[in-house]
Amino acid sequence: MADWGRIAASRLAQIAKISEPGAGVTRLPFTPEHQQAVALLTEWMEEAGLSVDLDCAGTLIGRKPGPKGTGTFYMGSHQDSVRQGGAYDGIMGIVLPILAMQRLKQEGIALRYSVEVLAFADEEGVRFPTALMGPRALAGTFDLAVLDYVDTAGISLRQAMVDFGLAPDAVTSLKRDRGTAIGYLETHIEQGPVLEDAGKPLGVVTAICGIERHQITLTGETGHAGTLPMSSRRDALVGAAAIVTEVNRLASATPDLRGTVGALQVHPNVVNAVPKVVQMTVELRSPDDAVRQAAAAALREFSDETATRMALDLSMDRTYAQPAQACDPDLTRALGEAVTARCGTVLTLPSGATHDASAMADLCPIAMLFVRCKGGVSHVPEEYASPNDLGTAVDAICAFLTRG
Repeated sequence: MADWGRIAASRLAQIAKISEPGAGVTRLPFTPEHQQAVALLTEWMEEAGLSVDLDCAGTLIGRKPGPKGTGTFYMGSHQDSVRQGGAYDGIMGIVLPILAMQRLKQEGIALRYSVEVLAFADEEGVRFPTALMGPRALAGTFDLAVLDYVDTAGISLRQAMVDFGLAPDAVTSLKRDRGTAIGYLETHIEQGPVLEDAGKPLGVVTAICGIERHQITLTGETGHAGTLPMSSRRDALVGAAAIVTEVNRLASATPDLRGTVGALQVHPNVVNAVPKVVQMTVELRSPDDAVRQAAAAALREFSDETATRMALDLSMDRTYAQPAQACDPDLTRALGEAVTARCGTVLTLPSGATHDASAMADLCPIAMLFVRCKGGVSHVPEEYASPNDLGTAVDAICAFLTRG
């Protein structure tokens, strides 16, 4: 009997070698590394009995047709990585479904519907300031304007795709029929410590968190650090520190809320001058949009009060918003049953990170399977999921696909 977990681990190690030089894995979209990954994934898809095609958004598609007139169930994730990332994020969600289809082929099991395994080109948004192109194309939500975005070398997304042999202006023709789209399953490492802390190899995702980001600027008045009295200072950094503390307090006190101040710029940023201007970012995430929006309103009120009390000028602009995406109850229940049969119980949890599934939700119902990762780390070379856990995931995917 094949050890599917060890096969998965071997394949993940093999494709991890397709990377730019340096630590970890760096594989960006529409690059020679992407082309090599497409070639290797094509071999594996064909070995699993799938017919393979590369669409004009750069998505590699392995298809197993079902009986005539049946719909299509989708599985997949992204082939690209962050710079010096790990060997599991994204790519594992392609390798494991391919192996599940190969196992069903070897066991002579025919599914009652068609299946497509999708290897999306770009989810991380590292090379170009956009992401989720592949699933948005399938869902019919792709904006052609992003084709004019450029990378740090000044190469547009359109040109990079043309150089890759694609027809970018035809991407909008890829929209799939919602009436025949049964659902989408994405398998991903958890990127957090919950499963490891609970001693569980697998978990079932309930929702993908909504995200909003704010740019805050506080403006006060600078002066000599040794001569300006404390009582008359308009110190923008002191005001910013209060807001940073409030973001942490608010997120710590609110269930299912994450709050982060990820960037601060201080002006004039010298040792002997009172800070005049501070620019900062605030990111809020929650699987419940109402919770996230209430937190943003509370933070706005706090920031206004702080600025007034400290005689600071305040601007606070929301620069990004993405709604939460709930996983489909029926698919989630079926996936939970498959996990329970192999793990005794099922642990459910939200995903704090965005995934291709969040864009596929505009096409069809979605479900997500999390796999335990060592130390809860991700986007680093130390990323790791054990062969045993990978094998358990393949088992669960097969059981999910063949459910009654």
